Amino acid sequence: MPYGNPNIINIAAFGIPLADVSPSSPSQRFISEDGVINARARVLGGGSCLNAGFYTRAAPEYVSVVGWDAVREGLLEVGVLPYNGFTYDHFNGSKIGGTIFDQDGKRHTAADLLEYANPSLLTVLLHATVQNILFSTNGTSRPMAQGVVFKDANGTEHRAYLISGSKNEIIISAGALGSPQLLMLSGIGPADHLKSHNISVILDQPSVGQSMKDNPMNAIFVPSPLPVEVSLIQVVGITKFGSYIEAACGAQFAATPSSRDYGILSPRIGQLSTVPPKQRTPEAIAKAIERMSKLEESAFRGGVIIEKIMGPISSGHLELVDTNINNNPSVTFNYFQDPLDLQRCVDGIRLIGDVIESRSFSKFRTSDITFQRLLNGTETAPVNLLPKHTNGRISLEQFCKDTVTTIWHFHGGCLVGSVVDHDYKVIGIDALRVIDGSTFDYSPGTNRQVTVMMLGRYMGLKIHRERSDNSTA
Repeated sequence: MPYGNPNIINIAAFGIPLADVSPSSPSQRFISEDGVINARARVLGGGSCLNAGFYTRAAPEYVSVVGWDAVREGLLEVGVLPYNGFTYDHFNGSKIGGTIFDQDGKRHTAADLLEYANPSLLTVLLHATVQNILFSTNGTSRPMAQGVVFKDANGTEHRAYLISGSKNEIIISAGALGSPQLLMLSGIGPADHLKSHNISVILDQPSVGQSMKDNPMNAIFVPSPLPVEVSLIQVVGITKFGSYIEAACGAQFAATPSSRDYGILSPRIGQLSTVPPKQRTPEAIAKAIERMSKLEESAFRGGVIIEKIMGPISSGHLELVDTNINNNPSVTFNYFQDPLDLQRCVDGIRLIGDVIESRSFSKFRTSDITFQRLLNGTETAPVNLLPKHTNGRISLEQFCKDTVTTIWHFHGGCLVGSVVDHDYKVIGIDALRVIDGSTFDYSPGTNRQVTVMMLGRYMGLKIHRERSDNSTA
């Protein structure tokens, strides 16, 4: 539940939930088989409770390809319109997008949309965890979803069934990891893999868990001689070669020292990256961390400039580790497996160097720290679990591989056309849909959250309209 939790609501607390690895944390950390530290949301409102809040549309071409512009009224009803000099539209060049943080630094999550629901028609179970989906065949060749098994906060198992009728269905919105995982645990997935976990096969569907992608992110910490206000991602450069350049800054990106350990966006990592690699003995690092815990907040001045690949070609897969829905599945993204992805990263890092050395940026740059020193510092910062190359000057290609992290835009596993159809109905199964980012083959826009919200709104309107038409037919 996001409400009443200052670590979710306040912009100054950004990062605390990502650093929190306790069982009650609103985020659940996982590490991909690639060695990249990542996180998934487990809170009402999903990733909108944890992310940097950037609010921007997908490109019109993306909306057209997936067919969402077919119901124009649905798009208009969402109310995502240009506002006071900002632009939510997607086009090449530099722009300032919107944010889900208001002028007082308060986060407004997707859970806020429940305010517009009809309370007499909606029940929200905050502490229910779905274990698997129940199916009925009734002698037909197509299985039909008929209910779910879920556990409450005490671990007690319950069953909930659909009311009989052709209009009723189950909609899965468990995210890019949760949705393919739940389908597999319910018996929909690669038959051999399911059998290896003693799961009864409802439908042999080899595409479940395939085409997993994560937009690789690389970042450079830039210490500033001047104080800078806390600002999460709002400015973005959309390049012609296929990368996004974004930035975040502030005296700290979270309210407490303990929250400075959640990745490249952590000011602690940034401070450590300014220590020359040859001086980074374990003893020196321990002393540096101890000193940093006692520093004034002004010592963490600066920010990060990040480069993110748009539409990575490289892809991987997801598999079950066990049959416990609470445990993370095994996921591999194969970052930079395709040479084009690697080249786009190189071009993006080179552009970041040009930005840092530009005249406009000069007052926020410490004059005695060169771009190469920033590269060398970031190269050996502990931002992932990959081996480092610390022998002298590294290539930009090696820098990209060694410092790859995530910006939490992973997607895939239940793609449209292979696992679900264009109405997001699971192919080969009746009364079951998947509507979330797991259906994306391409992460839309510079940041995808508004598109995921719009997908839910669009499909909600479409399903409601279809049911209304059927009732009057």
